[in-house]
Amino acid sequence: MARRDSSPDFIEALARGLDVLRAFEPRQPVMSLAAVAAAAGLPRPTARRVLLTLERLGYVRIAERGGFELTPRVLELGMSYVLSRNLWEVARPHMERLVARTHESSSIAQLDGSDIVYVARVAVPKIVALAVTIGTRFPAMQTSLGKVLLAALSPEDAERVLAEPSRSGIPPRIVFSSEERAASLREVRARGWALTDEELAAGIRSVAAPLRDGEGRVIASLNVNTHAAETPVEVLTGEYLPLLLQTAGAISADWAACQAAPQVTVPQPAGPQPAPQPLALP
Repeated sequence: MARRDSSPDFIEALARGLDVLRAFEPRQPVMSLAAVAAAAGLPRPTARRVLLTLERLGYVRIAERGGFELTPRVLELGMSYVLSRNLWEVARPHMERLVARTHESSSIAQLDGSDIVYVARVAVPKIVALAVTIGTRFPAMQTSLGKVLLAALSPEDAERVLAEPSRSGIPPRIVFSSEERAASLREVRARGWALTDEELAAGIRSVAAPLRDGEGRVIASLNVNTHAAETPVEVLTGEYLPLLLQTAGAISADWAACQAAPQVTVPQPAGPQPAPQPLALP
C-alpha cells in the first residue's frame, strides 16, 4: 500500500490501527475480517495483523459466532481525553440542574474538523430522530452546538474547517451555501448563542451557548435539545435560553477557577506502609 503521508515522522502502522478501530460502527458491533478490511481500506492480511495486535492489547476480541468486536477498553482512549480536560466533572452538576429545570436533554460538544463530537450529556427519555451518545458526530453547521463553535473562529478559519468532509456519516437535512453560512455565523457572533430548527433532522430543535476558559476562549458549547412537536421556538428562546446562558456562564466560571487553582502533587513516603488499623466504634 502507498503511504498516505510522506513525512518521515508519520507512522503508517499506527494510522492503520486507528483506521481499523474506526471501521466498527454502532450498527455493526461484530464484523468479519473482510468487512473490517473493506471499511478500513486495507488489504485483508494487513487488517488481520492489525486486528490480532489489537486483540493482544485488549481493544478487540473474537466474537462467539466468529468475526471481531471491540471491547470496553476502547473507551479508555476517549475517556482519557475527556478526563484530561476535566470539563465533564466541572459541568455535570450544572447540566443536571439545567435538565431538572427544563425537562429537556443537554449536551456538551467540541469541534473536530467539520463535525461536532459529543463529550458530555445529561439526557431525559424521549424519542428523537437521531440517537446521541458520548462520541457521536454530527455535521457542525447543521447543529446549534456546531454553529457556536464555528462562530468562535474567524470567518476564514470557519470556511476552511467547513471545507473538510464530514466523518459523521449523516447527510444533513439542509445544505447551506457559503453566503448563508457566513450570514448565519455572523448572527451567532453578534448575539452570542445559536438556534437550529430541524436543520439536521426533522423534529430536532435546539439552542446552544459557548463555554469559555479563563482567558475567554471558547473551548466547547452547551445546548438544550427539544422535540419540535413539543416545544415551540418561543419557549426554547424565551424560557430555556436564559437558563442555558446562566448555566454556560456558571460552567465557564468554574472551569476558569479550576484552571487558576495551583496543582499540588502530594509525594508518597518511601518504603513499606503500615496496614490500616480498624476503626474502633463506640
